Amino acid sequence: MSTYVRKRDGVYRIARTRVALDSVIYAFLDGQSAESIAQSFPALTLEQVYGAIAYYLAQRDDVDAYLKVRQAEFETQRQQARQRDPMFYQKLADARAHMTVPAR
Repeated sequence: MSTYVRKRDGVYRIARTRVALDSVIYAFLDGQSAESIAQSFPALTLEQVYGAIAYYLAQRDDVDAYLKVRQAEFETQRQQARQRDPMFYQKLADARAHMTVPAR
């Protein structure tokens, strides 16, 4: 493991923080710069962001597999939440449908 990333309880996190590696990597894959990512996560230094990206690039296959598992777990939990409280999600959908986008 690196000095920038730790795996604990099955979750990769930036060392000495509670920030999940997922958050940094998804921002990186979305095209954000390391500087932008560091600004989005005040708990991280620019060095930690670059370290996390370097870790990802060096362990890309393993981290990509981990991200796929995490995404599948998230989808399962999301579906279970929708099944437990369908009225809540219907209200959210109705509220979104009634929102208006301001003219530019």
